Amino acid sequence: MSFDLIRESMGPGIALWLTGLLVFVLAAATLEGLVQSFVRRQAYDWRAYGASLADAVGRRAVDALGLSIAAPVLAWAHAHRVDTISLSTPAAFALLFVGQEFCYYWYHRAAHRVRWFWATHAVHHSPNELTLAAALRLGWTGKLTGTALFFAPLVWLGFPPLAVVATLAANLLYQFWLHAPWMPRLGPLEWVLNTPTHHKVHHASNPEYLDRNYGGVLIVFDRMFGTFAAERKDVTLRYGLTTPLRTHNPLRIAFHEWVNLGRDLWKADGWRAKISTLFGPPGASS
Repeated sequence: MSFDLIRESMGPGIALWLTGLLVFVLAAATLEGLVQSFVRRQAYDWRAYGASLADAVGRRAVDALGLSIAAPVLAWAHAHRVDTISLSTPAAFALLFVGQEFCYYWYHRAAHRVRWFWATHAVHHSPNELTLAAALRLGWTGKLTGTALFFAPLVWLGFPPLAVVATLAANLLYQFWLHAPWMPRLGPLEWVLNTPTHHKVHHASNPEYLDRNYGGVLIVFDRMFGTFAAERKDVTLRYGLTTPLRTHNPLRIAFHEWVNLGRDLWKADGWRAKISTLFGPPGASS
């Protein structure tokens, strides 16, 4: 599931909008670094910025291959949908939005708790500083691991595939600004929306903050399912992986956790241990 499907389904006009959004995102990430370096006179890791851009370019190159584990499942779900839901009313749009947020929550939770998915998602958590550029670092293997399967129920229920993709794209675009740790708290909105304050906690590798705040636009499902954590004044945020990744090499960033997973699979004794390694939670070294 990607911007490619939107572009192919809606014609060439959408490409201009997507290009404009991409330019805006890159400009905002660059401006943040410039302000940090030359206005605030504070350290900014430009090599990490470059690695994040390289990750984004590499992801587009991999996506261009058209490989996706989930694509046949999504096609089957659409062909065998239980209904056809017309997005002709505000209620239908609201239902799609909430449904997408619910599916995203469980995808994101699985991306942290199932090592097969974590091998890709670890890339997003590899920066040791939280910046807007870090939002661009999403890994190259998401389509190959089947992450879009989490959104297949929406297609099976009868929502148009394009609408599901567009809603997910809007979710991810919303999350871009969440990677600005300098943003202030947003008062009562913090109870309902995912905000930079909540997302700082999500990116922290402190034991008190691990595996928290999975929401996309909303934070309500974290509150409902017990995965919400508020920022604590007595705990200094430490970003990055529990074992920090000290490299700016895009290839190592993209595949370091796959290498770790392959090593642990090789060492695992018996099929039961291998399955547990593949689909169990990440270890302390991840």
